[in-house]
Amino acid sequence: MPSSLLNKIKLRKTLRVGPLESQEEQNLGFFDREVCENLESAKQRHPHLAAYLSKLPEPPKYTTDVESEHFDNQVNVIYPLGLGIYAHITRGEESNKYNIVEPPKPDHKLLAEMEVAVARLVEGKEYGEQKAMILASLFKRAIKEKMIKIPKGTDEDILLYHFLREKIGHGFLDGFLSDPELEDISIPGAGSVFVYHRAFGNLETSIDVSQEAINELLRNIAERHGKVLSYTHPIIDIHLTDGSRLNIVFGEDISLRGSNFTIRKFPKEPISVAQLIKWHTLSAELAAYLWMLFEVGITALVCGETASGKTTTLNALTSFIGSDSKIISIEETPEINVFHKNWIREVTRLHTGVQVTMFDLLKAALRQRPDYIIVGEIRGEEGKVAFQAVETGHPVLSTMHAGNLGQLFQRLTSYPIEVPKSHIDGLNLVIFQARIERGNKFIRRCTSINEVIGYEPDGGRLNYLPTFTYNGDLDNFRFMGSSFHLENRVLAFRGWGADKIRDIYKEMQARADILNYLADNFPAHTEVSKTMTAARTVGIWEVHRRVKEMKVPWV
Repeated sequence: MPSSLLNKIKLRKTLRVGPLESQEEQNLGFFDREVCENLESAKQRHPHLAAYLSKLPEPPKYTTDVESEHFDNQVNVIYPLGLGIYAHITRGEESNKYNIVEPPKPDHKLLAEMEVAVARLVEGKEYGEQKAMILASLFKRAIKEKMIKIPKGTDEDILLYHFLREKIGHGFLDGFLSDPELEDISIPGAGSVFVYHRAFGNLETSIDVSQEAINELLRNIAERHGKVLSYTHPIIDIHLTDGSRLNIVFGEDISLRGSNFTIRKFPKEPISVAQLIKWHTLSAELAAYLWMLFEVGITALVCGETASGKTTTLNALTSFIGSDSKIISIEETPEINVFHKNWIREVTRLHTGVQVTMFDLLKAALRQRPDYIIVGEIRGEEGKVAFQAVETGHPVLSTMHAGNLGQLFQRLTSYPIEVPKSHIDGLNLVIFQARIERGNKFIRRCTSINEVIGYEPDGGRLNYLPTFTYNGDLDNFRFMGSSFHLENRVLAFRGWGADKIRDIYKEMQARADILNYLADNFPAHTEVSKTMTAARTVGIWEVHRRVKEMKVPWV
């Protein structure tokens, strides 16, 4: 689970902290329990869930894997998030709701008294990464030594949950941060929290928050991360411990509805290309084609509209770059996630001290002899420098907002990017991606891959060759039968002649077989990366042989 509280609660069984622990004190209630496989066992384990369900007109469908479920026009589904938290989603003609079901909050006075009792036991000590374990242990000790009077009938597990949530978590946000299906969490001001769900799009949640509670939470989070949040510093970005990005706009003078925030969630381990194949964002054949091109070093842009999954696809495709390659990424906000050891990650500095822009970082990167330069997103003058880097032989990967090649060409050559039209020849590949509403779910699909052949100054147009297209009616991908870059760049890179063209396409199919096998059996990014390394070490055909024998692909 991606929640910071969930991550901090993961306990090491061999941890020893002297007199603070006993075997009894290590019993941390439902924090160390796995999710329930069915609704009945979930209700038995968590009475607050049973109480919530008893108030519903009809029971929801229970699942532990919402992505694999098929939904009709009406959606009524509930799934576990861990820590006794559940997400209940309803979607229909009248309203779309996202309901967080969590242990009921104890009396505020009781929580405050527990905080005082534990503070007396801490005695000013610092426990670093063990903080969650220590606080839970001290919580148990405070109760055992009767340092606080617990009202009869109080569930100690629930009290512990809310105590830790307030002390090391992020308050009412923890339930949302625990859900791997959420991409965005936001609040426009006092009132409802809104989320963007990977499968169901925008949903209003059951959580309603006052402006006072929002301001208190945002100040606490900012202070915990060493940031100054005030009316003189009202806009800040914070990178949470789980990798999520929190953007805060504070105060009523610049936000008329009061303080607001948006959390953009990112997984710690990037979504792999095998997972994209499993979700049908790409086909295995399409990914195999990209695999062959990325090995020889090409410049490519992943384009699409907002929330089309451009950065996710870019992150996934970096596994096709050699594991010993030197990669430099340049971003305004850290979203690129590369699993290469020789990865230099650079971020702009715009709000404190002397400004360091993407333009500055890109110029510096050209002096660092990278094998690949990744630019988070091309928006301005850094695009011109990126194409200058291409002209000097540095492959560049990036994303851009553009729906088709015409829009892309216009954006690249117009203000503020202003890439000279003669430099567009350096761009080899353009991948277009879109978010599509299909029934009651949102899906993301690569809609086309286009090879850029060159720019014609006489006609003022860009020559390109579509190699893959997407059929929306059939929801599948079509290879156009030939590739200029495979037959020229890859053949030339390998020193092969035209008589080897058939072998190139035969190898592409073998790579597709490998990727299909990974999608079905080993979709995690680490497993895909190990397979890529094995393919470079022992060869594609040896890995293909292992796949055909249903063995682990890597050696």
